[in-house]
Amino acid sequence: MSQAKVSRQIAFEDEAREHSIPSVSAGQTAPASFEELAMPLLDPLYNFARWLTHNGDEAEDLVQETYVKGLRNFASFQQGTNFRAWMFRILKNTLLSSRSSLDRRMTESLKDEEEGPELAVEHSTPETILLRQFDVQLVRSAIDSLPTHYREALLLCDVEEMSYLEIAEVLSIPIGTVMSRLARARKALRAAVSARQ
Repeated sequence: MSQAKVSRQIAFEDEAREHSIPSVSAGQTAPASFEELAMPLLDPLYNFARWLTHNGDEAEDLVQETYVKGLRNFASFQQGTNFRAWMFRILKNTLLSSRSSLDRRMTESLKDEEEGPELAVEHSTPETILLRQFDVQLVRSAIDSLPTHYREALLLCDVEEMSYLEIAEVLSIPIGTVMSRLARARKALRAAVSARQ
């Protein structure tokens, strides 16, 4: 257990003693204290928080806040009901409220940024130009490697934007053959590009 976790545990136990439920008169059974009910749930709550947040530190903070809220509201907990479910609900609600406040803060800061002058989103950098040229060269060499009858159908359709009927007329083949060649050409093109990347 980490030093921070131990110190949090000690601080939590001290706070739990301060808020403990007073003893009852003879003949009545004493209700379980928050500490008795909550401490066995520490690991399961942490595991659940970890799955939700994907971050150990955030999960620890979430569990700590859950325990503080649970301790403060323990008087409203109805003895005999499902304490485990009550604590998990507090954890889930705490996570949702913290995320929604984070979303509001992010939204507010974005609004401030949007008030300024509009900036160009698309701009070319040496890297983007190089990548674009690489992609163009890759596709061109992949098209060049196709058999002629596939390459013709593909270029007429995708570069010249001809309809299937027009391609059939140009190549003097049936429309079904045009569709078949286009399908095979695109499949071969995908395979050629994937192989060269």
